[in-house]
Amino acid sequence: MSTFSGLNTAYTGLVAARQGLDVVGQNLANANTEGYTRQRVNTSAIGPVASTGLFSAGVTPGQGVSVDSITRLGDSFLDARVRTAGSASGYWNARSDGMGTLETSLNEPGANGISTQLQSFWSAWQVLSNNVDKPATAGVLLQQAGALTAQIAQGYRAVSDQWKETRGKVDALTTQVNTAATQIAELNGRIRSTVAAGGSVNEMLDQRTQLTTSLSALVGGTVRDVGDGTVEVLVAGNALVSGDKARTIVAIGSSELAGVAGSPVHLEWQDLPGKAIALDGGAIAGNISLLAPTNGGTGGALAEAAQSYNDFAEQLAEAVNAVHNTGVTQTGAAGGDFFGFTGGLPAALGLTVIPTIADGIATGAAGAGGYDGSIADAIAQIGMAANSPDKAWSTIVTRIGVAAKTDAQQAALAGIASTNATSMQLANASVDTDEENMNMITFQHAYQGAARMMTAVDEMLDTLINHTGLVGR
Repeated sequence: MSTFSGLNTAYTGLVAARQGLDVVGQNLANANTEGYTRQRVNTSAIGPVASTGLFSAGVTPGQGVSVDSITRLGDSFLDARVRTAGSASGYWNARSDGMGTLETSLNEPGANGISTQLQSFWSAWQVLSNNVDKPATAGVLLQQAGALTAQIAQGYRAVSDQWKETRGKVDALTTQVNTAATQIAELNGRIRSTVAAGGSVNEMLDQRTQLTTSLSALVGGTVRDVGDGTVEVLVAGNALVSGDKARTIVAIGSSELAGVAGSPVHLEWQDLPGKAIALDGGAIAGNISLLAPTNGGTGGALAEAAQSYNDFAEQLAEAVNAVHNTGVTQTGAAGGDFFGFTGGLPAALGLTVIPTIADGIATGAAGAGGYDGSIADAIAQIGMAANSPDKAWSTIVTRIGVAAKTDAQQAALAGIASTNATSMQLANASVDTDEENMNMITFQHAYQGAARMMTAVDEMLDTLINHTGLVGR
């Protein structure tokens, strides 16, 4: 091996050390960049050139070091675990947020809750039963009855508004899914062409991993490595992203709570209308589960809550009217119904108080005299009955409270699993500044050593070229 080959060996050492320092610099620069995966330079020794025959130089050293690649230290299994955990967490967080909002809208327990309004309503009847000759007590009853119907209507509107808000959220999340899918498809194309050209795609892989993770949290699904640098994103077994192509999903169904029974909310492929996508996780699935129509108590939480308000309003009216119809007013007229309903509206919104003045309220039994308050007293006792509206409302509140707590617990567990998966991913892929500082010192010394070697070889060549034959002159 000629002396000149030493220069090349030193040069490869300089290149390898510089590449190592460049990678260290990239890692340190992105130590706080979300989604960045640390990188490492891979090198290998260059062996000697084989030589045989008459002019063989015998045993010779190698020819330096080769920079083979810059590896991204990600783990596909850890990435898949993060996506799976994120899908479950997205689903349960959506459920928990929705149920928490629904539970809050009940205002229970509290002064503005229906249970408190019921107690005040029954108390007003009790006071009236002892003071049937005082118009003021009848006025208080009518005012309290109006407050109760308003509270029931307000609760129903809160559920209806939440349903509409959640429906809008599904549309917004669907748009996010389509945007992310398009970006993944674009990255697939860029990565495939860059890999074919022999370039580095590490940063693009980081971007794609972030997008697939966020996509899983939104709509679930799985990611499959095709092998040519691209990935497929599958939702319900069908490709959302394949190569550099992305399909579009659309949210279908009623935009109002009133129409959900005939047109449930679901996702469909834009190019395959009429077939619902069976989601297996993600925030969209969680929100759609809240929007489902009633199903005998096991349907969507919001539709079931709205139906509970309607059932409660009907039960309250039926219980009060059944007694009120048996009595007479102060003028001796038949009592008739105390509560009525406005046609064309849900029962909870259409519940109204029919009497508008004291003379329209039946307080006593027929023939018992003008000061009899037995009917008013009987209505006051409805709240104590085994099948009273109070107990029905308590059952509704308990059911929603239990469901909210259960979903909150599930969300907490899913959040822990997601956090653990993310921690394991970060432990493997994040930048350790202490380690990078050590690597920087290592490559710096290697660079200095290669430079000194080059200087030594240069001096040897100078002696060989410029000073050979001068000895003894």
